[in-house]
Amino acid sequence: MNSHNDLPAASVLHFGPYAFHLRQRLVLDGDRQLRMGGRALDILQVLVERAGRVVRKEQLIALVWPDSVVEEINLRVHIAALRRALGDGENGQRYIVNVPQCGYSFIAPVHGQSVAQGVFETLQAPQHNLPARLTPVIGRDSLVGGLVRQMPLCRLMTLTGPAGVGKSTVALRVAELLLQHYRDGVWYLDLSATEDVPSLLDHLLQTLDISFESLASRHALLVLDNGERRREACRALVERLLLAAPRLALLVTSREPLQADLETVQPIAPLTVPKASTPGSVDEIMGYSAVQLLVSRARARQHDFSLREQDLPIVGDICRRLDGLPLAIELAAAQVDALALVGLQTQLDNGLRLLSHGRRTAVPRLQSMSAALGWSYQDLRASEQRVLQRLSVFKMAFTEEAALRVLDGAHLTATIERLAAKSWLMVERGSDPLRYRMLNTVRCYVREQLQTSDELSAIVQRHALYQGVNRSGAGVQLAAQRVEQ
Repeated sequence: MNSHNDLPAASVLHFGPYAFHLRQRLVLDGDRQLRMGGRALDILQVLVERAGRVVRKEQLIALVWPDSVVEEINLRVHIAALRRALGDGENGQRYIVNVPQCGYSFIAPVHGQSVAQGVFETLQAPQHNLPARLTPVIGRDSLVGGLVRQMPLCRLMTLTGPAGVGKSTVALRVAELLLQHYRDGVWYLDLSATEDVPSLLDHLLQTLDISFESLASRHALLVLDNGERRREACRALVERLLLAAPRLALLVTSREPLQADLETVQPIAPLTVPKASTPGSVDEIMGYSAVQLLVSRARARQHDFSLREQDLPIVGDICRRLDGLPLAIELAAAQVDALALVGLQTQLDNGLRLLSHGRRTAVPRLQSMSAALGWSYQDLRASEQRVLQRLSVFKMAFTEEAALRVLDGAHLTATIERLAAKSWLMVERGSDPLRYRMLNTVRCYVREQLQTSDELSAIVQRHALYQGVNRSGAGVQLAAQRVEQ
């Protein structure tokens, strides 16, 4: 585990008779070094830096084992070893206590010392209101690392991408790793819960319980999640904050850029998926982040789950059909103990029905893929919805010319560009002419909307004509069947 504590006062942490030297990663009792493993040191650092607060077991596991699936028993074993090394409970001195049904807390007083200055001060736990992360973030190390390096140099960063791609997950992970960088804390605001709030600024100040003047002087990171829900109000808010609070940094998630001053846009791409032609070996396919996530979440549901050579084509197909979208993969993996991999693959033929069993504790829009898509779909203009429905006849990437021939509508070019800007269409960069592509999950959702309209037959026929399919009975029927698959 890497420490992101860059405060001079935290180079040595003192508690009881012990001195925890963070940079050297050792704990001294006077001149004697305590013997403990690397994981125990990681756990100790997490707890000591959050002294006086309860750290949930899931959060502790996620911080200490960010890239592994670990059982709670592993955590208990390391906690027990750590207590023995510290002599926890001997002579009446307690350090680590278990809070039933919650987690662990370091209860001894902690002081920080700067080695260079020899100055002692009582450490304060990082200030934040970030929600606890229950599972490790998989496949985003490079992206998260780059954002962690960029954010201290950037006033406004907007993470964009389609529903289910993990914008919020990436933003919260970056915020976690930057807790120690911002002196006045890291603060989270979910804009999806502010639809009835007349003033985002007043709501923000109330959430942080500070005045605007106090906020203007803070050195803090503000995470604004789901910015597309209140895009204009969000843009006005961030532009006002950027002018009034020179030491405030903003990290926003949105399906589309805010188009605000000083904005840096970072698109979040789906996880990588294996190609259909070369399933390769287990080791090779595990190099794809979509497969890593599927296997990790499957093991969380079925502890004896293992990937076999005969599973590789099936796993690759599942990840491709789910577009490498983390939310879709997690929803599918939740069914692996009931359906097995073959059953998952078969059920994907039924559209989005498989992807409808998320965690009960998740917000409603994240409990199914249809809910996640519908939550944003309702914000589209009626004209954008109609164009998106009609574009669902294209199973492959298409050009603007192809869309113009098959679809019928005014201002079609501008509408397609808006849908791409809002992450409903993926743009294949580098192609000439420019090509657009609809994710399979998006296509399934909007196709259902098209099938309830009276336009389906006409759109299928125009698409069939464009592709040179015979318009007589069998040809059109075959084209219609392909659309419905």
